[in-house]
Amino acid sequence: MTDFIAADVGIRQLHARFADAVWRQDAEEFASCFTSEGLWKIAGMEIAGREKIGEACRNMLGRCSHIHIITGLPILEVGEGVARGRLNMTEFARMQDGSTAMTIGWYHDDYIIENDRWCFKKRHWSMKYRGAPDMTGHFADTPNYGAFPDGPAADEATYVRPPNA
Repeated sequence: MTDFIAADVGIRQLHARFADAVWRQDAEEFASCFTSEGLWKIAGMEIAGREKIGEACRNMLGRCSHIHIITGLPILEVGEGVARGRLNMTEFARMQDGSTAMTIGWYHDDYIIENDRWCFKKRHWSMKYRGAPDMTGHFADTPNYGAFPDGPAADEATYVRPPNA
């Protein structure tokens, strides 16, 4: 079995690289956090493969002038070179038009070691809130999966927020 502490540290470094890439708006580094065949499920989309993930990231980041992500600590199950986890995340974004938004949600992740470092094999985003930082915005009617390791089914779609929410 993979050493749990080593996996935890490696996966936290992965989350740090991911958040740093978002802040710097570096779509290539963002995409490098995924395996070559990685899957990113977000906002009703399923984006497969590192190249496509980079393109989607570039498009999403282009709508924002600045994005700051605060990640929680991952809850993990670790096996031999693989892991599953859940991670809460808060995002503060300033859009190109000057408006701002805060987003709160959870990533349900599958991790694998590729080229001697932990990468995302699959990420499923579960949005819970988007709106003003005072939390007067839109709360999504998304499932409460219960305690980890419970999470979305493999074929479950991600939430798509309604217009103006």
